[in-house]
Amino acid sequence: MKILIADDEPVSLQLLRRTLERADYEVVAVTDGHEAAAQLCLPDGPRLALLDWMMPGLDGPGVCRVVRQKRSQRYVHIVLLTARNSKEDIVEGLESGADDYLIKPFHPAELKARLRTGLRILQLEDKLVEAREDMRFKATHDALTSLLNRGAIMELLARELSRTARENGNTTVLLADLDHFKNVNDTHGHPVGDEVLCEVARRLLWSVRSYDLVGRYGGEEFLVVLNNCDIDNAMERAEELRQSVARSPVSTANGPIPVTASVGVLSSRQWESLPAEDILRGVDAALYAAKAAGRNCCRLATPAGVELNQ
Repeated sequence: MKILIADDEPVSLQLLRRTLERADYEVVAVTDGHEAAAQLCLPDGPRLALLDWMMPGLDGPGVCRVVRQKRSQRYVHIVLLTARNSKEDIVEGLESGADDYLIKPFHPAELKARLRTGLRILQLEDKLVEAREDMRFKATHDALTSLLNRGAIMELLARELSRTARENGNTTVLLADLDHFKNVNDTHGHPVGDEVLCEVARRLLWSVRSYDLVGRYGGEEFLVVLNNCDIDNAMERAEELRQSVARSPVSTANGPIPVTASVGVLSSRQWESLPAEDILRGVDAALYAAKAAGRNCCRLATPAGVELNQ
């Protein structure tokens, strides 16, 4: 664990460094309060800190206040070191944002014990953050494919359409539906169908840019949002995605299964500033046109109807 020690007395700083290095800490040593605050506010800065109360620049409580105001990453556990032992001083130190208070001179064993307490607190915080992020992921992602779920992709689509309207840009929306997928489930069973869905999700993600969006819209339907995709390239990009699905059979527990998809395509610039629900109705109509045209093809939705000769 990386730990910062801040003390402007060279002897004290050296003693602290040796004590902590023997305890297997990675020590970052500074002699100035401003430098201490800068180190602790770095994204990968130390998460444990021992701060002397009196230092040039900022004192210990001042460093605490800066860190609590500016640090937006993981929590930093701060221990103030000082010869001050009045109740008023202790209260001032803790209210500045310190987590603990150690009065000089202190025994090395007590210092190590207090740092172990700090480590336990940081480990607990990490577990809570991990649990929170896990809950957030589960709330916004499909359990089977790990793609964005319907609610999340719809919310992000609405945001993207708003941004595109403000900037007079263009967003391409694709709605892809696997052809004859019911036959896969009926013939091979739902576990094999799940394998197919997961592989198609992987192929779609592989085919888009890192800032594009792919979500499971429902069943065997996938919604793809291509940010800043020019209208002239919309069909070309849709064809690339269609081909990525169909390029080779999906390997499953029951052997290789050929898979194709029909794709509805819509470019937002042609549809002015319509809400996401209207955009989806338009791209859904294009999808059904692709189905009616024999499947495994793309069709472009326009305000005048669906272009069939693509």
